[in-house]
This record gives sequence, structure tokens and C-alpha cells, in this order.
Amino acid sequence: MTTVFPDTGVGPLLRDWRERRRISQLDLALRADSSARHISFIETGRSRPSEDMVLRLAEQLDIPVRERNALLVMAGYAPRYAQTPLDDPAMASVRDGLDRLLAGYEPYPALVVDGRYDVVAVNRGIALLMEGVAEELLTPPLNAMRITLHPAGLAPRIRNLAEWRADLLTQMERQIALVRSPELRTLYEEVAAYPVPDRADRDTDGRGADRTRERTPSFALPLVIEHGGQVLSFIASIATFNTPMDVTVAELAIETFLPADRETAAYLRERLP
Repeated sequence: MTTVFPDTGVGPLLRDWRERRRISQLDLALRADSSARHISFIETGRSRPSEDMVLRLAEQLDIPVRERNALLVMAGYAPRYAQTPLDDPAMASVRDGLDRLLAGYEPYPALVVDGRYDVVAVNRGIALLMEGVAEELLTPPLNAMRITLHPAGLAPRIRNLAEWRADLLTQMERQIALVRSPELRTLYEEVAAYPVPDRADRDTDGRGADRTRERTPSFALPLVIEHGGQVLSFIASIATFNTPMDVTVAELAIETFLPADRETAAYLRERLP
């Protein structure tokens, strides 16, 4: 995934990140053990930051690892963080750990995606839900957004598609604003243009809420989906690696689906003993 920055130097980019984080120059200076004057000089191009200062500012601004590399390059330094392909022998421990995590979560669904929402790994729970998805959507690389929102994917079986679709698109918009990726923007435009099945309107109350089953707890938006004549309900959560030192690892996300009711849990235990 390529990040595109305007050719304006590292200072304006750092200023853009600071403004997005809604942090004043003085607050950033205090956090980075610097001065507001020095931060101002860096942002206006009057002072070239050291490599250490770029990294300190990036840390305090919580800038993603990929973008930290871009900042270093624009400041005239070498990238600090490697980008190792997941199939590289050096990543064997990461792959093994992910496989164990996904297997340990069974029978409940779980998957791993990268920064483009391409599917890296799934467990049997996800494979079960993807039964009936069109073959063209299951040709590698699988993409979680396409599989979920495409009319030949899971969309026709999602009872609260209006709500779930809106939440996924909002998630993508936030990611695009963060990384400014043309590839991610193209994917967003593609999936946002998919037609919404008529059923999404017939089975909901006008707000996307399912009319056919008791409402699940309101602490999180559930995914309500049909499978084998059964209506299943899940609460999703997303986890990432803490303090990643590799771009590939930094962009991995582990999404798990916890049954939102006893019927869903029992159904999965019966189907995936």
C-alpha cells in the first residue's frame, strides 16, 4: 500500500499531523522535550529536525509506522522500520502465533487482515460463515470488505446490512484519512458503489435494525447474519500488535466475533465441535 504525501517537506507534514491530533506547538514541545520555538522552526522549514527528533515527534503524535518511514525519508534520513513480507522465514513466529490465536478462538469466527483489508488468515468459524459466497470473491487475494458488502458475498444474508455497511464505510474513511492511500481509496469507492440488496430494507425497521429477533445489548453494534436457516448475532472486536517495529506487523488487524446470544454460541458449537 503506497502512501502519497504532497512534496512540501517534512515540516508541513508534521504540522498537518499535529493539527489532526489537535495538539498545540507548546504541548507537543513539552511532550517531546523540546521548545515551541523549535517546533515552529521545524514546521516552517527554518530548521531541519534530527532523525531522533523526527522519531520523537512521530511517537508523540501517534503516527503510524509506515508514515514514520515517509517522514524520515522526507527529512533526508533512511527508513527506520522494515517491511517484511508475511511469508518471509523471518516472520514464521508471527504466522505461527496468528494461527494459534485463530484456532484457539474456535468455534467462534476470527480472521486477520492487512492494511488493505486483504485476508491474511481465517479460522473455521469464518470459513463456515463464508459458505455460499461467490467463487470470484474467494479468489486470492481475498478482501474482507468485498466479501462482506458485495451482492454475491455476505451482504444478502446480513439482516442489519444498512447499519453494518455504514459502520464499515466509516471505518474505511477514517483509515483513508490516516494513511492517504490511493489503493484504499479505490477500494472504498468500489465497495461503496455496490448495490444494497432489497432485503436490507424489508427486514429492517428503517434504521437498519433487525425486526425478526430480540435486540441484542446496545453496548456495541451487532452483526446479525443468516446461516443455514439460523439467524446468528455477533459482537466484533479488533486487536493490533503493541509497539510494532515492522510495517507489515503494524498493519495487521485481528478481528474476532463473539456470540451476542446463547443461540448463536450453541449453533457454532454444534456445527464446529
